[in-house]
Formats: sequence, structure tokens, C-alpha cells
Amino acid sequence: MSAGRPLALTLGEPAGIGPDLSLAVWLKRRSLHLPPFYITGDIDFLAARARLLDLDVPFALVRPDEAAAAFDRALPVVALDMPITAQPGTPDDTSAPAAIASIRRAVADVLAGHAAAVVTNPIAKNVLYRADFADPGHTEYLARLAQEATGEAVMPVMLLWAPELAVVPVTIHIPLKNVVTQLTTELIVKTGRIVARDMAQRFGLARPRLAIAGLNPHAGEAGTIGEEDRDIVAPAVRQLQSEGIDARGPLSADTLFHDRARALYDVALCMYHDQALIPIKTLAFDHGVNVTLGLPFVRTSPDHGTAFTLAGTGKANAASLVASLKLAARLTEQAPTLAPVT
Repeated sequence: MSAGRPLALTLGEPAGIGPDLSLAVWLKRRSLHLPPFYITGDIDFLAARARLLDLDVPFALVRPDEAAAAFDRALPVVALDMPITAQPGTPDDTSAPAAIASIRRAVADVLAGHAAAVVTNPIAKNVLYRADFADPGHTEYLARLAQEATGEAVMPVMLLWAPELAVVPVTIHIPLKNVVTQLTTELIVKTGRIVARDMAQRFGLARPRLAIAGLNPHAGEAGTIGEEDRDIVAPAVRQLQSEGIDARGPLSADTLFHDRARALYDVALCMYHDQALIPIKTLAFDHGVNVTLGLPFVRTSPDHGTAFTLAGTGKANAASLVASLKLAARLTEQAPTLAPVT
């Protein structure tokens, strides 16, 4: 991990499973060979959740630069200096301020060089929206924080990664009816540039292979099943190729995700949310990782939600958080900081 610095783990939605998973994985830190991390939160809140779950977790209130040394004997906590009172499954008025403050602190620590990467526990966007949260979600908020800190425009790209498959949705959380109006050649090209850059510099691939999915069935059948693949996607592929990027497409999405097809590329760029997320959640539901590309720092996150019904029960699966912590440590070893892609 970069310069021996710990990972900054956010609290996520306090009423969700993020606190539960954080406590559980620290207890298994040795058997899972986890990199050192600290959590940004409220030590009294975390201690209460540990008691509820009957977990014997000691805590250490630390500064970020003290976290690595404390990690083996106690779960390091960097205080947010605000009380958190949300109960499992029941967000309250402290939920949104705590989740937002936890993210801001983790990002500030990484940008200041005190932490190696940000690992985020799940948030509940509907809870944040009720508190006048202005960004569509985690990814966009992280990009705004990075831009505010650096003064550089940032285009975040969502990568869903697992050993079996890596996918990028070019358009993300928008209605399916809006995909055609928002999908442009320029957007695909910009996304492809960021993916190619980060897969090379962070994941260590000498020449990443990008498979570009078609929007329509059979990639449009030369315009007979929709013109978007011919007029929008194909020109983007040609532009990426002209820049020296190994890109192929548009490819029919229905034959893109079987075993032999996946062996031919490193990342699949998909035109809309479900085209990307259905295959990876089918192949790697419990251990997929959400990685934000395009940022000047590493950010990973479990590829699941807050699971309010599981919070406080001890039944939540920690595999995706474990994978997120390990991947964050791996990626910081490749390239701790990156300049924005234009």
C-alpha cells in the first residue's frame, strides 16, 4: 500500500449494514490479511453497535497518521465530532450529516496525504435527498469534492470489478427512455479514455482491451434495428482506435459475457446501467467492487446497498467490503495520484 498509509473507510448510512460490516471485518483482519484502515465516525455509536451485535471490538480514537500503528490492537476511529443516534434499519436526523461528513473527512485525508485511498460504505440516497443533498449519488459527490480541492474538472467513471468480469456503464442512473438522448459519441470516447488510462496506470495492464457493447439488439444489425450503433457507437470506437486505444465494437451484448468472450477483453463498456450490472451481479453478486475511475485518488466501495433489513442482525455478507479494501490497497500501489483526463 502507498507509503504505508492506512485506508480511510467511511461510515456509510449509520442505520445500514456499513457499521456492522466494518466491525466484522476488523475482527477477521488477520485471517483475511486485510490492509490497515480506519473508519471515520463516532466512537460511541460504533461501540453501541458492537454491543448490539455482541462483538468484542476494542476501539482507538486516533489521528489518521496513528491508525496503522493502532490497527492490530484496536479498530482505529477518526472522530467526526458529531453525535450519531440512528438505530439499525431506522435512519434519523443524524444519518445524512454523519454520512456526508464521513465522506468529506475521508476524501480530505487522502488528498492531504494522510490516507492511501477512500473505501466507502453504502449510503441511502433517499435519506440524503431529504437532507437537501445536491448530488445524484456517491460518485458525483466524490468528483465534486475532488474538483473543489484541486481546481481541476473531474469526470468520474463507474467501474464494477470482479476477478470474473469488469464492466463500465457509460450512462448510469437515468431512465431507460433517456439513454438514447444522453448517449453521445463524445461521452463514449471520454469514458473510454479514462477507462484505458486508469486500467493501465492503476490496474497495471500494459494495453487494456476495451469491448464496446452495442446499444440495440445485435448491435443494431447495420442500422436495421436502430441507427444508434452505426451513428453514435461505431464512430466512438473508431476515435478510440485512432488514439491508440485497443477498442472493439459495437459488439452484440447478448454474446459479450460468456466465458470465451470474457477472455478476449479486460473491460466491457456498456451503454446503460442494467446492460453492465446484470452480468457482473450474476457472476459476482457477493464480491463485486465499485471503483470510481477518473478521480485523482483511489476510491472503492462494496457493490451493494444499505440492506436496512439486515442491519443489526449480524447476517450481512462482508465479502464485497473485504474485496473493496484489498483492491484499494492494490490500486494505490500502482499509481497513488493521477491527473485528470481531458
